[in-house]
Amino acid sequence: MKLFSSPTSPFVRKVRVVIREKGAADLVTEEVVVARQDPPALHAANPLGKIPALVLDDGLTLFDSPLICEYLDTTLPGPVLLPAAGPERWRVLRLQAAADGIADAAVAIAYEMLRPENERSPSWIERWRNAVIRSLDFLEGEAGTSINSLDLGHIAIGAALGYLDLRFGELSWRNGRPNLEAVFDALSTRPSFKDTAT
Repeated sequence: MKLFSSPTSPFVRKVRVVIREKGAADLVTEEVVVARQDPPALHAANPLGKIPALVLDDGLTLFDSPLICEYLDTTLPGPVLLPAAGPERWRVLRLQAAADGIADAAVAIAYEMLRPENERSPSWIERWRNAVIRSLDFLEGEAGTSINSLDLGHIAIGAALGYLDLRFGELSWRNGRPNLEAVFDALSTRPSFKDTAT
């Protein structure tokens, strides 16, 4: 399998962590691309031109990190990261959706800040920033304080918070969120997170 990736993308990091947690790093080669440069190989794998994109050994391509992570979880040996059914599945998917939403909004802000200053939208930046803060507060009450059994929700949270540390240190997401801080600290000790840190 081949993964189109970027070392700074929170969505790619989520996939890379899943690969490592499943013990499958030797089964996946990674090709680093800059999506903004519209590389043809990425477009062939994902018509949306976004990362991550996974090319399977039979040539089928998968894109969007939730889809890729679910595929890897169901087809690779190792610990189950997404329960197959029931209330626990919905809890994990709910955490993943909130964390992915944080990452979506943060990436949107980062891209907006790349535009010339006179073309930026302060109102959109503020809207995305408020979405991040509300979602952090939501996860503070939902993510627990420790990790008894790692799941895809935790992985998505770790990837999103790591991205905030990388790009938005001034946001100080830890302030007033001891539960999230404890979860992130626990995740940060795992080899899969250490190996994918930027």
